[in-house]
Amino acid sequence: MSADTISSTPEEDWGPFGRPLFDDPSARALSRVGVVDVGSNSVRMVVFDGAARSPAYFFNEKIMCGLGKGLAETGRLNPEGRIRALAALKRFALLAEGMDTGPLTVVATAATREASDGPDFQAEVLRETGLKLWVIDGDEEARLSAQGVLLGWPDAKGIVCDIGGNSMELARIGDGQVGKRVSTPLGPFRLQQIEGGAVKRKAVIDRVLRKALTDIKTKGERIYLVGGSWRVIARLDMERRNYPLTVLHEYRMTPQGLMDTLDWLAGSDLAVLRARTGTSVERMELVPLACEVLREIVRVLEPSEIDVSAYGIREGLLYEQMPEKLRARDPLIEAARMAELTSARIPGFGKKLYDFILPLFKAADHERLRLIKAACLLHDTTWRAHPDYRAEVCFDNATRANLGGLDHQGRVFLGLSLLHRYKNSRSGSRLEPLFRLLTEEQIQEAEVLGKAMRFGAMFSIADPAEAGALRWQPKKRVLELALTDRGHALFGEVAQARFASLALSLKATTKIVAKGA
Repeated sequence: MSADTISSTPEEDWGPFGRPLFDDPSARALSRVGVVDVGSNSVRMVVFDGAARSPAYFFNEKIMCGLGKGLAETGRLNPEGRIRALAALKRFALLAEGMDTGPLTVVATAATREASDGPDFQAEVLRETGLKLWVIDGDEEARLSAQGVLLGWPDAKGIVCDIGGNSMELARIGDGQVGKRVSTPLGPFRLQQIEGGAVKRKAVIDRVLRKALTDIKTKGERIYLVGGSWRVIARLDMERRNYPLTVLHEYRMTPQGLMDTLDWLAGSDLAVLRARTGTSVERMELVPLACEVLREIVRVLEPSEIDVSAYGIREGLLYEQMPEKLRARDPLIEAARMAELTSARIPGFGKKLYDFILPLFKAADHERLRLIKAACLLHDTTWRAHPDYRAEVCFDNATRANLGGLDHQGRVFLGLSLLHRYKNSRSGSRLEPLFRLLTEEQIQEAEVLGKAMRFGAMFSIADPAEAGALRWQPKKRVLELALTDRGHALFGEVAQARFASLALSLKATTKIVAKGA
């Protein structure tokens, strides 16, 4: 974890977590940020709440206006879409006043910048709502969208591909920076105007992509998909695969698997699939054309993997306002810290618990350690749930919460470890289908972590280190607990039972000694 530059007294050792940033003025300034994205297909307002590195959605509303429908043919904004967009913006301006967001940041993309009546629409919006509509060019649209991906994936490296109604942007990202970018006319609304059917569209898509390649220069890299049409296709890919976790963010597809889904969709009744997945009519109408674009992207760009990002321009606007020291933080850990601060019985105990159980995980790599940190921070955030359901609530929170920097395997690992924080056995759980996303070794590691937290969290309420220390000898399979004088009294029957359960998960024998021995 990156350390920040806030001063601290010498005795304060924040270790791998770094000093909290919640009280820093630059972080507090982000406590309520409102942004509006006026796109070619939808108009959406998002209000982010909280100074955590991972965005919390205080408010999120979308209207499918179709502002850019027919633009390629008429050169003007869709009349009905314009009326609907203006009504949505009036509503959003009033809502922002009630939520105390400060001035809304409102950006408009391809439809407004390309329409001959775009300036007139800008003036009307300002006159009717008081909102300043910032019309951004394709290069800026690509940059902001790529920044949104970096907000969720700080280590992302590859090509961001953001599809809207009238355009599709490509941007290179890596080392926390946005590099070369290009805007293309490959939005579904524009493709609708191409005469000659699928064969002609394929030729146009291929030509545009190959031209973009001269700037982007990519082959065999990871692609990050941004945009509603891509998310629908990913959701349908889950449907075809009977995938157990329907969280779209950080959902991953192989090129061949995606091509199989595109073939499957070509022969499917989209109306049936729309009803099954809860997709809007307006969004599903664009899916066949988006499928044609995506098929050519896979064929021409030859990606190694295709990942879905739920973050885009709106999150990119939030990222734009973050101080560098906040950008440098791990979004998963910062979100977990905020959850502990607001929901745990004893905020700050998560770090103590992490230090106490760390001897069990000396061989863990960086990725595993960050999941262990997150689990310790979240271990007590669902204590208000009914005791019979705490384990499942923990699991649901970890797997379905809006957490950045966490892939699907990581979500299930985190959820399973938290389940075992409250429950010894996972047998017979309704959650079992999700366990198949992990290997047997990962399932075992999650159980050990959960049972370590289960023991450490109740061993001493103040600080388990005051009561004793864990020592793990993996070659001998010996789990040792070195007790302090205070620890001898705290090591009662329940603590003994939980310590024994932890040892059983490690397939270890136990040894109790006096600390210092």
